[in-house]
Amino acid sequence: MQVENIEKNPARNFSILLLLGLMLAGAYYALQVSPGWIQHLVSFASGNANAAGWLGKSITAAVILGALALNYYLLTRFSVRWQIIIVWIELALLVVLFFSTFNLSFEFIQRKIWYLISQGAVTTLYISAISIMIAFVLALIGAIAKLSSSGIAIGIATFYTSLFRGLPLLMQIFILYIGLPQLGYIVDPIPAGVAALSLCYGAYMTEIFRAGIQSIPKGQWEAALALGLDRGKTMRMVILPQAMRIIIPPTGNQFIAMLKDSSLVSVVGVWELTYVARTAGQREFRHIEMLITAALIYWLMSMVLEVIQARIERRYKPAHR
Repeated sequence: MQVENIEKNPARNFSILLLLGLMLAGAYYALQVSPGWIQHLVSFASGNANAAGWLGKSITAAVILGALALNYYLLTRFSVRWQIIIVWIELALLVVLFFSTFNLSFEFIQRKIWYLISQGAVTTLYISAISIMIAFVLALIGAIAKLSSSGIAIGIATFYTSLFRGLPLLMQIFILYIGLPQLGYIVDPIPAGVAALSLCYGAYMTEIFRAGIQSIPKGQWEAALALGLDRGKTMRMVILPQAMRIIIPPTGNQFIAMLKDSSLVSVVGVWELTYVARTAGQREFRHIEMLITAALIYWLMSMVLEVIQARIERRYKPAHR
């Protein structure tokens, strides 16, 4: 009842939001201004400089704990939806405040951010998109092979998943890029990176596909076969549409992980986001500016992929009904 009354009382809502804003402003001020005034105050009151340090830290800790408790109490006055929104805003501001302590050159970031996006982020998305599509095909083939009755197919699929899940991704990139030329096959950096990402994540996703397909009851197979569908059509038209609701969430997580692991291909000279950020920062000795900017771009791309994943999940939910 309290939540409903709060939501129907805009003035009270505004006052609580204003109080939260003042608390955040106070936190910002406390981070920007040295809390030494607390120690001076305690020292003046007690006349003991040695006690000032201990008492000052205790008072600071008490103030922080009190602010957190008050913040929690005010958040409980809102609905769950508003709690999520406000918590996101507060934590985002804290991240910004944390980064601001590095004394960043925002003018340098402004000059380089479009270069990071156009050169680095685009290449990262390009490599990740191609790799996830190839990995999707490999995973589907591997899952079907593991579920088949052929010992040869099962042996190949299990060896593939064991090998590429057992080797570090960085080692796979080096083997493809450095090892293949010794056999007479020269591989460019981007194809080597795409191949390594596809093979590695295809092995992980094989188990995801296998678990999704096995989750469908055998009665679905029997009903489809009774209607005259062969195994190929049964898999394509009956089993996979239902299995997708289980396959998509972990596959989306794998894509987001691949997006970040694509930074490993920078070791072979691919101009993806991490490589571009490092090289741009080296020229003017602004490493931390470029690394933080690249980290935020990775985060933004991951959030976009999360939204796309959620939309795809909603699309396949009716298949379960």
